[in-house]
Amino acid sequence: MNNPDLISHTTGRSQYLDDIPVLKNTLYGVIFGSPSAHGKITGLDLSAALTVPGVRRIFTFEDIPGKNDIGGIISDETLFAVDEVHYRGQPVALVVAETEQAARKAVKLIKIVISELDPVTDPREAAAKGHFLIPSRTFRMGDVAAAWDACEHIFEGRADTGGQEHLYLETQGAYSWPSDNSCIRIHSSTQGPTLVQKIAARVLALPMNRVEVDVARLGGAFGGKEDQATFVAVMSALAASLLERPVKITLSRGDDMRMTGKRHPYSADYRIGLTGDYRIVAYQVVMYQNGGAAADLSPAIMERTLFHSTNAYFIPNTEVTVHSCRTNLPPNTAFRGFGAPQGMFMIEAAIARAASELKIPARIIQQANFLKENDMFQYGQVAMDVNIGKCFTALNKEFEIDRIEKEIAEFNSRRTVYRKGMALMPVCFGISFTNTSMNHARALVHIYQDGSIGISTGAVEMGQGVNTRLARVAAGAFSVAPDRIRIETTNTTRVANTSPTAASTGADLNGNALLIAADKLTGRLKDVASQLLHCAPADVSLQEEKVLMNGEQTELTWEKLVREALLRRVALSETGHYATPVIYFDKTREKGHPFIYHVYGTAVITVLLDCLRGRYSIEKVLLVHDFGNSHNPDIDMGQVEGGIVQGIGWMTMEEVAFSKDGRMLTDSLSTYKVPDIYSAPAVLECRALGTEGPKFALMRSKAIGEPPFMYGIGAFFALQNAIRAFNPAWTPDYDAPLTPEKVLMRLYDRNNQ
Repeated sequence: MNNPDLISHTTGRSQYLDDIPVLKNTLYGVIFGSPSAHGKITGLDLSAALTVPGVRRIFTFEDIPGKNDIGGIISDETLFAVDEVHYRGQPVALVVAETEQAARKAVKLIKIVISELDPVTDPREAAAKGHFLIPSRTFRMGDVAAAWDACEHIFEGRADTGGQEHLYLETQGAYSWPSDNSCIRIHSSTQGPTLVQKIAARVLALPMNRVEVDVARLGGAFGGKEDQATFVAVMSALAASLLERPVKITLSRGDDMRMTGKRHPYSADYRIGLTGDYRIVAYQVVMYQNGGAAADLSPAIMERTLFHSTNAYFIPNTEVTVHSCRTNLPPNTAFRGFGAPQGMFMIEAAIARAASELKIPARIIQQANFLKENDMFQYGQVAMDVNIGKCFTALNKEFEIDRIEKEIAEFNSRRTVYRKGMALMPVCFGISFTNTSMNHARALVHIYQDGSIGISTGAVEMGQGVNTRLARVAAGAFSVAPDRIRIETTNTTRVANTSPTAASTGADLNGNALLIAADKLTGRLKDVASQLLHCAPADVSLQEEKVLMNGEQTELTWEKLVREALLRRVALSETGHYATPVIYFDKTREKGHPFIYHVYGTAVITVLLDCLRGRYSIEKVLLVHDFGNSHNPDIDMGQVEGGIVQGIGWMTMEEVAFSKDGRMLTDSLSTYKVPDIYSAPAVLECRALGTEGPKFALMRSKAIGEPPFMYGIGAFFALQNAIRAFNPAWTPDYDAPLTPEKVLMRLYDRNNQ
C-alpha cells in the first residue's frame, strides 16, 4: 500500500509546522539563552532590547502565571532561568516582536551579568562530586562475587560512547494562538502532544481541557522531540496567551544545536569472566550516564540501558549499575534506541577485549553465549520465541561468514596500505515502554455516510510511516479501498492522554486500538446486514467493499450498508482502547516482565581502511533481521537502511564536542559531521528471518523503528580489527566514535602496549 502522504510529499504540499498559513497579527519569538555554563545571575538588563522597533514584549520567569516547571519526569527544570544558570543556551528570556528579524536584533542587545561558577562536563567528575540527577540503579542476577572463582579468564577495561546530534530536518518549533473561553491552541513539532498539553497547562495555570495541541507531521525527530519540543511550545503558548495574539517560534539550526540535548554520552568500567570454552560466567559493569543539567528523560533512558546491558547473551551472573550524573550541559534526551545502544556497546566492548587478549575472533565468544529458549534475562523475564541463534544460522548460510573472514585475511596478507576488517553484531531489543503505565493507546474512528472513513489516534507521523501502517490496518479491517481512509492530525481534543510516539511502539499500540474500534463498528454493520439479508450476523462477511452471506456475494455494497446503518440510527463512530497485556515490572526488586516481545537480528559488517590517510569506507552490511510477519516490507526496509546508517554515524564520525567551560564546539554542519551518501555502505543486504511473528505485535509484524540502529555498532569493531591488521602492536581501546583522526593516531601508535 502506498504512503497516503506520497503525492503531497513529492509535490511539496505536505504541511509541516512552518507551512501553516500565517494568521493576521502573528508575532515571532526568539529565545535568549545563557552565555555561561554555570553561574549566578546578578543582573539582567532588557532596556536596550525593548527599544528595538517592533519588539512587543520580553518574557522572563516573572511573567509566568502558573509554575515555572517543565520537568516531565522530575520537576527539576525551569522554563526560564531564575537566579542561576546551569548550561550554555539555557533559556533566560523570550523576545517577541512583529518580525523574527526584529526579535533576533533585540536578543543581541540583552545584557546579562553572571557570577561564574565552575562547570562540570564530565560524568565521572560529576559522580565524584556527588552530582546525581536521580538515585543510581543496579540490575543483578546470580552471584557475581562468587562467580569469578569459576572463571578461567578475567578481563577488565573502560569503554566510552559519545553523544549524537539528532539533526532532524525540521528544527524545534511551535505556533500558538488564543481561542474562545481563555483556551489556547498549540501547533507543535512534538512526538508527545499530551506532554506539551500538560506542561503548557501547568505553566499557564489552566486546566488541560483548555489547551489543545495539534500535530500534523514532523520533519524528523529520532527521539529529540519526545520531551525537548516542550519548552518551545510552552513559550509560544505563554506569549500568545498573555499578548492575545498568535505567536510563532522556530529555532534556527544553530540555536537548536546549542540549546537542545543529545544522545547521552556514557563512560563505563567493566569486568568480564569466561570459562575455557568461552562461556561468559560473570559480567560486572558500572556506567556513568552524562545526563546534562536536568533529568529530562534520563531516568527512563538509564532504565533501558540496564534492560539491554547484556544484549543478546545469556550471562548467569551479572551486576550492572548506572549512575545518572548531573553536568553543566544541555539536558540530554531520547535518541533512537533510548539508552539501549550504550548498554549494548559496553558488553560488546568487553567481549572484544576478551577476544583480543585470547587472540580469537570475537564472534567465537558471541556465538557461544547467545540466548536460548527459556533462558532468564537479568531483569527476571523468561526468554521466549528466541530467534538470535536462528538469525545467526541463517546469516551464516546466506553469506558464509567463514568465507568472508578468509577473503579479508587474504586481502590483508598482501601488505598494501589498505586493510579490511570484519565484525559480527547481534541484536536483542525489547519492545514496550519500560514504564508499564505508558503502554496504552486510543483510536477514534468515524464512518461517514458516503462510506469514507476518518481515523484519529495518538500516533505522530515523523517520516517512519506510521500513517501508512494505520491506513493499511483500517483498510484491511473494513475491507475497503485504501483511498477511503483518511488519517487525521494527532490532536489532544480528539484522542486524549496519549503516550508519546516512541520506543518503537507507535504502530503496535495505536494500531491495536484502531483494530478494537474497527471490530466494534464492523460488528454493528454485520448486524444491520444480517437484518437486511435475514440471516445470522455470523453468516455475514465484508470483502473488497462487498457484503457476503455464507461466502456468496449479495446485492449489498459497502456504501449501501453504511447508508442503511445511518437510516437505522446505528452509531458509525467508535473508540478503541488498547493496553498492552502481560507486561509488568517491580522496581523495588528490579524484576518483572517488561517487554511484550523482543526483536532479534545479526549483522556482519566489513570495512576498508586506507592506512596512509586514516580514511575508511563501510564495504558491506549483511544481515538477517527478525521482522516477524512484515505487513509492509518497503517501510521496514527503509527503517533498516536508515537505522544502520545512523548507527554507523554514531560509531564512526558523529562527534559531539564541548569545551571544559561547557561551550559546544560542534554547533554547526561545518564542525559536526553526519553520514552522507558516501558514508553509506557500498552494499547493504538484508534478509528476513521467516517467522510467524508474535500475536501481540500489530498483525504479527514486529516493531522496526529502533532495533536496526544497533547493527551500526559493529562498524566500530570492524574498524578496530582493520587497525590491528595494520598495527598489531596497538592495544585496542573502546572510545567511540572512532573518527578518521582517531583511526590515524591508532594506526601509528607503537607505545600503547
